[in-house]
Amino acid sequence: MKTLIIVAHPDLQASRINRAWTEAAQKQAETTVHLLYEAYPDKKIDVAREQSLLESHDRIIFQYPLYWYSTPPLLKQWFDEVLTYGWAFGPGGDRLKGKEIGIAISTSGTAASYQPGGYNLFTIRDIAKPVEALANYVSARYLPPFALHNAHHVTDEQIADSQAAYVKHLVEAQPVRYEALEIL
Repeated sequence: MKTLIIVAHPDLQASRINRAWTEAAQKQAETTVHLLYEAYPDKKIDVAREQSLLESHDRIIFQYPLYWYSTPPLLKQWFDEVLTYGWAFGPGGDRLKGKEIGIAISTSGTAASYQPGGYNLFTIRDIAKPVEALANYVSARYLPPFALHNAHHVTDEQIADSQAAYVKHLVEAQPVRYEALEIL
């Protein structure tokens, strides 16, 4: 399975976690690591290039630090410009159908703060629902989120452990199964 990791960190060199994940991912066979902020420092996205990258991979992972319960701005712009009508959705828009889409995110908050009733009130899966909905909308299969919390306080050992867990996730994660809803 060919995997595309779209890394959307505005300052990857300053990031301990996302840089470590990127380094681990770059060593994996059948994996392309695409550094979005490095590719587009002027924020002018080459839509045809991005669509070609997506078409040539089976699994797509969006890797980023959580920004105000969302993605960094260039990734949001990327979604808006690359996932076009007639290509990703709508009539003839089936280029992502059957592909797998997931996220790998780092957060400043603790794992406990991303639980119902925790400081942030919601789980990471809840917060990532827009990407899950995006995957559904383009007829892709959604992978469970991969996350490392407490970014400013993790140890080097925890980062190394997360690298190994990330690589395992890239290879072994299975799409989320949805229960059919009965409509009354």
